[in-house]
Amino acid sequence: MRLPPTTADASAPARRVTAAYCAAHCTSAPRNVSMLARDFIGDALYNPAYGYFSRQATIFSPAAGYDFGAFRDSAALLAEVGRQYGEMERALDDVRGIPRQLWHTPTELLRPWYGRSVARHIVRQHRADCAARGRDDPLVVYELGGGNGTLMADVVGYVRDAEPALHARMQYNVVEISAKLARAQRARAPPGVRVINRSVFDWRERVDAPCFVVAMEVVDNLPHDVVRYDYATAAPLQAAVRVYGDGELEELYEPVSDPLIRDYLHVRATLPSAAYRSPALPSQALRRLRMRLPLAPNMTRREFLPTQAFALCRVLRDFFPRHRLVLSDFHALPDTVPDAVDAPVVQTRFDGAMVPCATYLVQPGWFDIFFPTNFELLSRVYDAVCRPASSDALRLLGPSHVCTQREFARANAELEHTRTRSGENPMLDFYENNKFLLS
Repeated sequence: MRLPPTTADASAPARRVTAAYCAAHCTSAPRNVSMLARDFIGDALYNPAYGYFSRQATIFSPAAGYDFGAFRDSAALLAEVGRQYGEMERALDDVRGIPRQLWHTPTELLRPWYGRSVARHIVRQHRADCAARGRDDPLVVYELGGGNGTLMADVVGYVRDAEPALHARMQYNVVEISAKLARAQRARAPPGVRVINRSVFDWRERVDAPCFVVAMEVVDNLPHDVVRYDYATAAPLQAAVRVYGDGELEELYEPVSDPLIRDYLHVRATLPSAAYRSPALPSQALRRLRMRLPLAPNMTRREFLPTQAFALCRVLRDFFPRHRLVLSDFHALPDTVPDAVDAPVVQTRFDGAMVPCATYLVQPGWFDIFFPTNFELLSRVYDAVCRPASSDALRLLGPSHVCTQREFARANAELEHTRTRSGENPMLDFYENNKFLLS
């Protein structure tokens, strides 16, 4: 017998809704509904009325790029960053209470050199591709989720200064889901840059030209689904979040019926080379042994599935068939939700302190929910979707590969400009938990 964690009428009908439905129809978090885990997370993060990114998130951006050579060492730089970060937090917060959330990215902290390193990679790959094709094609870039517009400005600025002939024919596009951020990007966009206020998942325009798709610090906030596996049969079960009339939340499991979850699990199971086996699913012998124990569970621990990242791969395959991908994000994070595979960090700030949570079932809008990325698995899933064996895409563009932030910087960054007086180099030493997926 299960007792629901609510004082409301648990027998009240619960309508199944999606994040898209809530975005179109809800101005406050809905009650007496249920939704897949990815829809609950997507609604909590992106609902235009009450989502975290609509009401809480602010990207830390220093007024100007740092003169790295003026700092004694990385500690001195971080002290200055902390001072400016604190000033910006105090300017945003109330005297006491839950403040607006403030976070930083390598694009902002290492500007303009981080963006320039991305631009140098793109230009080199574009030159090599043009030589292989025997054509001088224009440089076409689509950036997903442009933030404050800093990466856009730094990439375009580098091409303008270093490759003026290429810049004259360059087409730079930003695809931004947030109306607020899209307005900020248009305000600082150089001439010729197009800002498109749309979710990339709503993209329907086929781009047949060779192009680059850039996604920096994007996939960590893409909603995930949750599954657990039946101990007896190993069959996956999808999680649905039940929202009761009093706002209490409960996670319920049901057989997999969602097409996106089903398709992701199928593609993952058929990956070439070494097949991926979920760490959440013990071996058959261990499952049998554990089921004989008293009070043995009937399901495994949770696994968070990157189904929305999988959906992004499909968008790239269907609408950007000749793209090259430049994607970077976290591959490891501290304080993730415990006892789960590929679990997110769920946190907010209160009274100047960061408060991590042990569950993703939190009040929508007040908490950041962000995920580490298994880059090696994502690379194989990406290739299975966008570069399948014997396809023209694989033959012409080759498979994807993964590298660390340090490896990418050594290959592309102007490291002489980011060195402190002690010889430490934040471009190499910071963000060691970041990786790149390049195709």
